[in-house]
Amino acid sequence: MMRFPDALTPLREPPFAWYYAARVVSTTGSMMAPIALAFAVLELPGGTATALGLVLAARTVPMVGFLLFGGVVADRFSRATVMQVSNLLAALTQGVVAFLVISGSAELWMVIVLEALNGTVAAFSMPAMDGLIPRLAPRSHLQQANALLSFSRGGLAIVGPTIAALLVVTVGPGWALAIDALTWLAAAGLISRVKLPPRERTPDEASMIRELRDGWSVFTGNTWLWVVVAGFSVLNAIHAGAWFTLGPALAKETIGEKGWGYVLSAESLGLVLMTLVMLKVRVRFPLRAGMLGMAVFSLPLFMLGVDPQLLPLLAAAFLAGMGVEVFSIGWSLAMQENIDDEVLSRAYSYDALGSFVAMPIGQVLYGPLGDAFGYRNVLVVSGCVYLAVALATLSSRSVRTLQRVRTPNVAPAP
Repeated sequence: MMRFPDALTPLREPPFAWYYAARVVSTTGSMMAPIALAFAVLELPGGTATALGLVLAARTVPMVGFLLFGGVVADRFSRATVMQVSNLLAALTQGVVAFLVISGSAELWMVIVLEALNGTVAAFSMPAMDGLIPRLAPRSHLQQANALLSFSRGGLAIVGPTIAALLVVTVGPGWALAIDALTWLAAAGLISRVKLPPRERTPDEASMIRELRDGWSVFTGNTWLWVVVAGFSVLNAIHAGAWFTLGPALAKETIGEKGWGYVLSAESLGLVLMTLVMLKVRVRFPLRAGMLGMAVFSLPLFMLGVDPQLLPLLAAAFLAGMGVEVFSIGWSLAMQENIDDEVLSRAYSYDALGSFVAMPIGQVLYGPLGDAFGYRNVLVVSGCVYLAVALATLSSRSVRTLQRVRTPNVAPAP
């Protein structure tokens, strides 16, 4: 167990401190965006769970399609610069959506197009954002660095959905989307303060195909990596379809918009409390603990289908948030400690591609499935499948036995 002052060590590095500030600011708005976008779509003419699924899929499909290219770009160029440009473009796309919703001129096709552009931007920002952390924080304090990021994300996620829900029922969902756009703009300014030495590149740059092939070799060469990603291709499809597509639609008819915001906030509260634990307790087997934690998310899915009552859902979401946080930090540690920095963004892009590839299927199909078989029945089955898949990944010895890499207390590599 480490002392609490040691948990704050990464913030003593100025590059990480600026990066951390940028992530905190952008996350502030991002935690409002999903619930605001969901209810903005549901209020449009023809706004149904199926329509919401189409909007969510419109963002996910180009994000998945461009992820590999985004990983190559992040490994070739300054990851901080890639993040800055991506943040500016995210501010623009979300700002236009907010304007259309606030002005009352939004139509479903407009939101679909703008979210597709936003997803394309995310394909470049995600690999750069994840791959930048080992260059900013001491390698011996990567767990603390990831835990600090999760702590801020979780803390903001506690209040973000609730504030978004209150905005939805008072002034409308467009204002929450407007705040999200402003935070991306502010984050672009903060990330510009991250100054790192230029990365050394050989005069004979490898072709993009060669770099993608190198990333694929890393992905397939680590069994624990592709096994977990394969599992998450199913888990994320269920999460996107059951929780984020059927969830808001069912909540609107049962516990209400504010109730759904409280449930998402309870999930985030569990995440934050577990982050405090992870700031002090060293995880020895990050993936074993992480996949057991992910299995807990089957509980709120099951309970939402059986009987969507607010208090039991709050408790289930709280426990699920704790489990998700164990995986989140465990996965970051596994990637950052076991994958070489030169190919880390490409490894993250293959990770994201495999994990997200089935999400559009879940987002598009769950609405019709809910209409055909009943929202609650589909949610109950989804909870059972989610549990089975999460536990099945642990049948791989490489997932169960992967241990932390012991590193000396040194500064991040230049």
